[in-house]
Amino acid sequence: MTPRHLSLHDGWTLTADGPVPPALPAGGVPAAVPGCVHTDLLAAGLIDDPYLDDNEERLGWIGRTDWTYRTDFAWAADGHEFTDLCFDGLDTVATVLLNGTRIGSTANQHRSYRFPVRPLLREGTNTLVVRFTAPYTYAEALRDKLGDRPGAYAEPYAFIRKMACNFGWDWGPTLVTSGIWRPVALESWTGHRIAEVKAVGDLDGDGVPRLSLTLGVDRAGDGPLEASVEVAGERAVFTVPAGEDRAAVTLPVPGAARWWPHSHGEQPLYDVTVRLGEDAWNGRTGFRGVGLEHEAFRISVNDEPVFVRGVNWIPDDCFPARITRQRISDRLDQAIAANVNLVRVWGGGLYESDDFYELCDEKGLLVWQDFPFACAAYPEEQPLYDEVAAEARENLVRLAPHPSLVLWCGNNENLEGHADWGWQEELEGRTWGHAYYHELLPALCAETDPSRPYWPGSPYS
Repeated sequence: MTPRHLSLHDGWTLTADGPVPPALPAGGVPAAVPGCVHTDLLAAGLIDDPYLDDNEERLGWIGRTDWTYRTDFAWAADGHEFTDLCFDGLDTVATVLLNGTRIGSTANQHRSYRFPVRPLLREGTNTLVVRFTAPYTYAEALRDKLGDRPGAYAEPYAFIRKMACNFGWDWGPTLVTSGIWRPVALESWTGHRIAEVKAVGDLDGDGVPRLSLTLGVDRAGDGPLEASVEVAGERAVFTVPAGEDRAAVTLPVPGAARWWPHSHGEQPLYDVTVRLGEDAWNGRTGFRGVGLEHEAFRISVNDEPVFVRGVNWIPDDCFPARITRQRISDRLDQAIAANVNLVRVWGGGLYESDDFYELCDEKGLLVWQDFPFACAAYPEEQPLYDEVAAEARENLVRLAPHPSLVLWCGNNENLEGHADWGWQEELEGRTWGHAYYHELLPALCAETDPSRPYWPGSPYS
């Protein structure tokens, strides 16, 4: 039976959990999902444009308020065995309730979440509630528990896995958001389903294009499962062994052409289809080799050195749900018009949207991806360490198919801060991120995405 996908983007309302400066209607205000509190209040005419004048200062209470999103949706039995509630992104500290039952909690903007909910669903009307704890409440409590850390700004962004520049930067305002910032849906399935696909297009030792694929499954039984992958006219059938939830296959693709940066050649891209029973995953990749000469810090693509003409990419809006694919395309076209061939996704922002990387693939813009750490000493204690590991694993897999992505980098300026900004004296031996940049992240890259080089930080030597 084909899996069923039901988007849950309609009928949401937003209420404040306590008194706030503008008087909200008793039933709350309409909420856009995906979206955030700031844009909902702006649409309701309750706040002025956060970008104008010094409005950011007058709106600081938003990031110190708890908020509740609520919607009702209709559901009817669909014949499937399992149903999961899937959030592509929650910003950031949230508790999720379905029909009054707490089903989970979150504390990371950089991850997705999947909760099994079949026993809680009922015929007819169902109520979904997402309660957000104020980001400042969470981050400051963790700072008090773990001890303060030095940073470029007197804000607690190192204590919450959230877009750091929400807390203000030298280029942008302090607008600390909460909200359901990426899509949410119910997904129903029977028997087994595709849980994860990691697809990497590169070249083998003889320069022949190949697809390296790892398939992860959710299964109901223990027997072997047959799966297949197709790309560029080639097809492979492989088996997920009995009792296992993962299998890997490498498929030579001799008929595929190489992908090049825009100033070096063409950007051929190929559809990839993975099938497991009636479930299917569809993606796209290109085939190229990438290398990094460490001494010269020289990037090569298909064994050809690339003279990098790069720029930093910061989030294009403090409220990412407002960013459209066309807007990203226009920005990247501006970069190309300026003779740019590489965009560095800066560590104070996000792992960007699928649209961003797809467009870089199409336009031949190389991508250097920072992990989201910037300008601060980051504690390595729990719960932060496990959150970093989880977000890194997920995004290494998500971004693996994109030929434009050529470098993973541990952080922005944190190694320099520890070496040259007086942090060591302030830290008095407390953790600051060394284990992330020199141990955890390179290990995850080597395990999950060895086709691309990893660099501990920028600057680093």
